[in-house]
Amino acid sequence: MSNVVVVDNGAGLIKAGIGGERDPTCVVPNCTARPPSSKKWLLADQLLSPTEDLTSATLRRPFDRGHLINPDLQSSLWAHLFTNLLKIHPPNTSLLLTEPLFTLPSIQRSVDEIIFEEFNFKALFVADSPSLVHLYEASRRPYGLVAKTQCSLVVDCGFSFTHAAAVFQNFTLNYGVKRMDLGGKALTNYLKELVSYRSVNVMDESFIMDDVKEKLCFVSLDVQRDLKIATRPGRDNMFRCNYVLPDGITHTKGFVKDPDEANRYLALDDPAEGKDEVEEQDAPRERRNTDPTKTEFTLTNERFLVPEMIFRPADLGMNQAGLAECIVRAVNSCHPHLHPVLYESIILTGGSTLFPRFAQRLEMELRPLVPDEYQVKITSQEDPILGVWRGGSLLASSPDFEAMCVTKAEYEELGSARCHRRFFH
Repeated sequence: MSNVVVVDNGAGLIKAGIGGERDPTCVVPNCTARPPSSKKWLLADQLLSPTEDLTSATLRRPFDRGHLINPDLQSSLWAHLFTNLLKIHPPNTSLLLTEPLFTLPSIQRSVDEIIFEEFNFKALFVADSPSLVHLYEASRRPYGLVAKTQCSLVVDCGFSFTHAAAVFQNFTLNYGVKRMDLGGKALTNYLKELVSYRSVNVMDESFIMDDVKEKLCFVSLDVQRDLKIATRPGRDNMFRCNYVLPDGITHTKGFVKDPDEANRYLALDDPAEGKDEVEEQDAPRERRNTDPTKTEFTLTNERFLVPEMIFRPADLGMNQAGLAECIVRAVNSCHPHLHPVLYESIILTGGSTLFPRFAQRLEMELRPLVPDEYQVKITSQEDPILGVWRGGSLLASSPDFEAMCVTKAEYEELGSARCHRRFFH
């Protein structure tokens, strides 16, 4: 068994496991929460328990806007992770840890302190997400373009940020990184505001609204058309669906009332679309009453307006470029010889790329901005949430890994800043 632990320490989820394995041992929320009915703070995996009622729970996160602001809380979450979930003995173990791009030196110092002085790990290697995603994709397709050219553009839509980062020969080019201050958390907050304004106050329901976003939101391929459809009454509205909130007695988790109804929008892009609509108009119109015994709310155009933020943040008053423009700027920051290869090897990773039709819409937005002589090819990872961790696991199992690490002795002799120099070229 490998004695390297790989931790992809995201602001939303921590993915942790043993180096060399295909999947992490655990994927848990990187936060602590206290339900209103309890005095006890629940950590990481305890929040995933099906019996826990997290309605209106108070949340504390170690990360805010992509920066580690509460190292003590992060340390207690890691302690729980290493002791109870991974069951490892840090002094005999090396650690591969992912860190956000452009982490401030003061934050790097506090992380090193926790790893070497609190947990006493034997050695540490710090990696950034894009280079690990590139490594994993290149190893999956050894004869593909990414592996042959050793070059790719990784688009990471995470919890706090969205990055477009050029990777060349397994190193992220710092000058080729462009960032949008928009991620999964901002999307959830926007959905909370829309639902609270239109239906029921859910401003305190982070876990429930995350679930709503993941199950019901999708990317629109024609926003103007879909906005018209969303104003239709009854069954003609292909986007209308209901979500039932937990009542704390019969069910402690929310759920989609009618999953088939929620997927009706998929028929819009089918060739048989017209036929379906005629059939529906001939069918007797059933009047859908909401069940008075359950607290539920209806979603219509919110389902595609929330992911729309990633492509058109300016429409919501945000002073940001959309994702397609962000990618073009990242490519233009690199050497012109790399441009055709980067456009042809765009890799999508991160939880926010899981919205249905995300890659299709991105290609539609990107094509008009890219010179005609270049091809645009977008690859979605098989599991965008675990992609970074799998790249880390692959790196940890390579024979050169131990030589790349900073040991505890080196840290004690040289300090944090000198040690970090070997990770950033």
